[in-house]
Amino acid sequence: MATGVISERASVLLKTLVEHHIRDGQPVGSSTLMRSSGLAVSAATIRNVMSDLEERGYLHSPHTSAGRVPTALGYRLFVDTLLQVQPLEDQAVSALRAELHPDKSATELVQTASLLLSNITAQAGLVTVPRQEANQLRQVEFLPLSGERVLVILVVNEREVQNRIIHTQRPFTDAELREAAAMVNQRYAGQPLHRVKERILREMQEARSQIDSYMEAALDLANRALEQDEKEEEYVMAGESRLLGGATAGDMSRLRELFDSFEQKKDLLHLLERCTHAEGVQIFIGEESGYEVFGNYSVVTAPYSAGSRTLGVLGVIGPTRMAYAKVIPIVDVTARMLSSALSG
Repeated sequence: MATGVISERASVLLKTLVEHHIRDGQPVGSSTLMRSSGLAVSAATIRNVMSDLEERGYLHSPHTSAGRVPTALGYRLFVDTLLQVQPLEDQAVSALRAELHPDKSATELVQTASLLLSNITAQAGLVTVPRQEANQLRQVEFLPLSGERVLVILVVNEREVQNRIIHTQRPFTDAELREAAAMVNQRYAGQPLHRVKERILREMQEARSQIDSYMEAALDLANRALEQDEKEEEYVMAGESRLLGGATAGDMSRLRELFDSFEQKKDLLHLLERCTHAEGVQIFIGEESGYEVFGNYSVVTAPYSAGSRTLGVLGVIGPTRMAYAKVIPIVDVTARMLSSALSG
């Protein structure tokens, strides 16, 4: 177990070892550290320092090698005290600015941000879908299709347009649908979607008790239109397959567990929900997340917002030996640019 601070010499050697391991993915031996650290010390001194760092929980010696690799604790010390974050390259900034354009809908921006995070970092990128309480109904329109089908055009927030087809219990005329849309817009426009759903369900019960068939039909249309909202994805992920790059045969069982976790969503959503209440970049290394499935992986996140409202979280998932100096500023700047686009 790690206790106290480490010496300046140990810090230099740990930093050198972590940077080598991030770059090469191999255990690092004392001869490599002697060449690369810039310290005028003997190999025996380096071995003693490495042994001490291992005893304190910062390093680990794989069975197959004389070299050492960082533990999650070693990475934490590196990230907190030794890491020098690099400014984001102009090319990456330009790509983010060009793609995260305010003219895009919120759905398009979320999908674009996850792809950009994955492409720039070469890891898995994810963005949670904006919270429902942040989505406001602007306008709804119902258009008749063949049979008992209706096209719903839903305008959410300032400019996001969603089209969906619903199946009704009976055919509706064009006039009936226009009247129903007018009633829904008059009663609910400008309100958060989750509140609209609550009001519709409550008023549907009231309409039934009053045998108001016109009101009941209009509310049923609106309820069916918003039902699909509840089934939408909670987050968008891109580049999961990138986690396979560099994975060894021994990593595959852990990777399968991680992919199962992505599919079930629960652990990841709980972790992301915690991040919405934090400010700035959050870094979870290995099991710091509280979930065993992330044991060999790190999650770097940042919240995004529109004005003063936090809408969700974006981030990157990759192996614990990810290039933190590069990933941290990318996550930070992407969150800021996504926030700017959604506020524009």
